[in-house]
Amino acid sequence: MTAERYKRLRQVLECRQPDLTIVTDNVHKSRNLSAIVRTADAAGIGTMHCAMPDKDYKAFRGTAMGSHSWVAVRRQPDVTAALTPLKAQGYQVLATHLASDSVDYREADYTRPTVILLGAEKLGVSEAGCALADAHITIPMRGMVQSFNVSVAAGIILAEAERQRQNAGMYSQRRIDDASYQRILFEWAQPKVSEYCRENGLAYPPLDDSGELIDGLGWQRAVRDGLAPQFEW
Repeated sequence: MTAERYKRLRQVLECRQPDLTIVTDNVHKSRNLSAIVRTADAAGIGTMHCAMPDKDYKAFRGTAMGSHSWVAVRRQPDVTAALTPLKAQGYQVLATHLASDSVDYREADYTRPTVILLGAEKLGVSEAGCALADAHITIPMRGMVQSFNVSVAAGIILAEAERQRQNAGMYSQRRIDDASYQRILFEWAQPKVSEYCRENGLAYPPLDDSGELIDGLGWQRAVRDGLAPQFEW
């Protein structure tokens, strides 16, 4: 870990948008999910949600671990389980769905706490997902094809969300709480140490300005002697 790398981690984390997320509704193809995760990271999303069976999610995890380094991907068994707690927290749900009441995706207000709900290419957003949506949005199509690839649609919509939030100054100051900031920063800077701490119920040791343990040897001795601070993960 270099000082420059640690600085870059802090800069990225300071732009994270805790009230903007994606929920995928039975999007199964690993390449599409991986592309959506990368696009989410680029837009400042720190957590997204996949509504899909466990076996399909395990397959995705096995082929896309690198995509999970910067974005937490949480699996839910179905779209209702994914959306219900988010709606309870005050998120608006914008479903990509062509219906009589659909609006151009650029008309939505993405500065509000927002879930972008994406469905699989052939089936689209499920009936349950559409029923839970606060609005249906579409991307205007000028050609013969009727829809974009789901990962492309995610990129187009998130570009608009990023534009609106940038204009509103929502990337100019840190928006995640201090505890989450320090936890995620440690996990990014010291992934192996953080994994060891979680597995053994230990608190994360302090880092210096370059992202290294302030007293690595002292901490190792404290762990060996059973004196390192505990933490319930």
